[in-house]
Amino acid sequence: MLKVLDLSVETRDGKKILSGVDFSIDKGETVVILGRNGAGKSTIAGAIMGDPRFKASGSVKILGEEMLGMAVDERAKRGIFMSFQNPVEIPGITTTEMVRSVFEEKKGGFVPLDEVREKITASAKKVKQNIWFSERELNVGFSGGEKKKNEILQMLVLKPKLVILDEIDSGLDVDASGVISKILRDYQEETGCSYLIITHNMRILRNLRPSKAILLDKGSVYAVGDEKLVKRVEKNGFAAVYGEICAEGAK
Repeated sequence: MLKVLDLSVETRDGKKILSGVDFSIDKGETVVILGRNGAGKSTIAGAIMGDPRFKASGSVKILGEEMLGMAVDERAKRGIFMSFQNPVEIPGITTTEMVRSVFEEKKGGFVPLDEVREKITASAKKVKQNIWFSERELNVGFSGGEKKKNEILQMLVLKPKLVILDEIDSGLDVDASGVISKILRDYQEETGCSYLIITHNMRILRNLRPSKAILLDKGSVYAVGDEKLVKRVEKNGFAAVYGEICAEGAK
């Protein structure tokens, strides 16, 4: 599904953030990116999606097609969806209107509003969100949890192949985290989608089985493991795990 090779990223003013990052995600696979604040986790997500704040080199391919140099909307048309760590508020446009515009871009023509509302209504029930939220200005006046639920609502409606979730659990209470985790599992089972999940809170993984965990440090891959690495970080914390891995490598 996704193959990242020798990915290096710097800001437009030349500050290096990532260096030589390699990983891949197969169809239906869940991959987790872990690391302390500032390790470069969100930058990986931004580089894959084509964030114009960054200059990226190396290779990022989806289904064998190179994406570096591709516009953000073209990447989205390939089936990539990204949920932001801090979803922005967009006055003057509703969630319904935004989703409709996406469908029309993909179709290349008119999509009836009633058809869009029908899809949103079905997905809103799954996230326990009132359909009325979709008729309000996008994220304007929403709580942190409501914004994250709205992101998941959009994912369910748009049905992407690759879903990048950047701290989707921040702003969610314990119960909401459990609901979203189950929704993510059900969506993956239904569609065979792939997940790239960036998180500090392992509750969101409760109903998922990550097959790969990538631990970052200072913009580079520090270690690669599986679900055991995720549980190790959850139990002992980043500082201890970095130290343990360093000691293991020195033996």
